[in-house]
Parts: sequence; structure tokens; C-alpha cells
Amino acid sequence: MGFNIMINETQKEAITQMITSVIAGDPSIFLVEVKIKPTNNVKVFLDGDSGISIRQCADYNRALYKLLEASALFPDGDYSLEVSSPGLDEPLKQERQYVKNIGRDVEVVTQDGAKIEGKLEKADAEGLVVVEEKGKNKKKEIIQHTIPFNNIKTTKIQIKF
Repeated sequence: MGFNIMINETQKEAITQMITSVIAGDPSIFLVEVKIKPTNNVKVFLDGDSGISIRQCADYNRALYKLLEASALFPDGDYSLEVSSPGLDEPLKQERQYVKNIGRDVEVVTQDGAKIEGKLEKADAEGLVVVEEKGKNKKKEIIQHTIPFNNIKTTKIQIKF
């Protein structure tokens, strides 16, 4: 088991370097995460400061596929590759994703399991500011939470209808 995990990490690093070179031409695009399943299903999640299109994902997929083929990282070409943007149900991972989502409703779960829901007001290298509204009308209470990144377990975008 341990051996496979090491191979996986090496492959992940190699793929991370490849995709980084592929997207280098567009500074507004950034890598969120590379995942490799035991079945050699490679998932690359990209995002952009103002979003990323399906077409861009397809272009990056083709470019990365060529590099992967040439690298022989997966013997016999035994792998599948998906390049996409993280879904709204995926927790935010990078500071740039937080910045991009300022003004949206989020649910933050802290390391101790507490849930904070509110509007993402600010995000920087230190952490987040989330503004929570409790109560209604005259009893409305506005609480500003400053949450350092190291205290965040997950942050998800809340879709309000």
C-alpha cells in the first residue's frame, strides 16, 4: 500500500508541474487541486479569477493530455484525464477562490466543528471575514467573524434561492 501512495504523490507532483506550465500563459487561471484515483483517473480542477469556461477546460485538457502521453507517467497509457472547474459543492481550497467569491454566502466549518454561515466580506493571506445576520427586523444582529485559515476545516458556497 505504502508504495502506491508514494507513486501517486510523485505522479501528482509531475502533473501539477505540467498543468502549471500549460496554464502559465493566462495569469487569471489557477490550479485548485490535482486528484488521482487508484484507477488512474486523473482529475485536475482549475479556476479563474473571473471564472473559467468549458472551452478553456477542454483546451487545457488537450494540452495536458499531450504532455501526459509524452511523459509516460502511466505505463501503457492506462489512465483517464478530466480537467474541470470545481463544482459549487466542492469546498474552497485556495485563497484566490475565496477572493473570487467575496460577496457570496458561505458556510464555514471550523476545526472544532462549529458552523458559521454568512456573507464572505473579505479574504486575504491571513483568513476570512464572514458577516452573519441573526434575527429579523428590529432584533437583527450583525456579527462579524474573523476566521484564520488554520482554523477552517471547510468553506462551501451557499446557494440561496
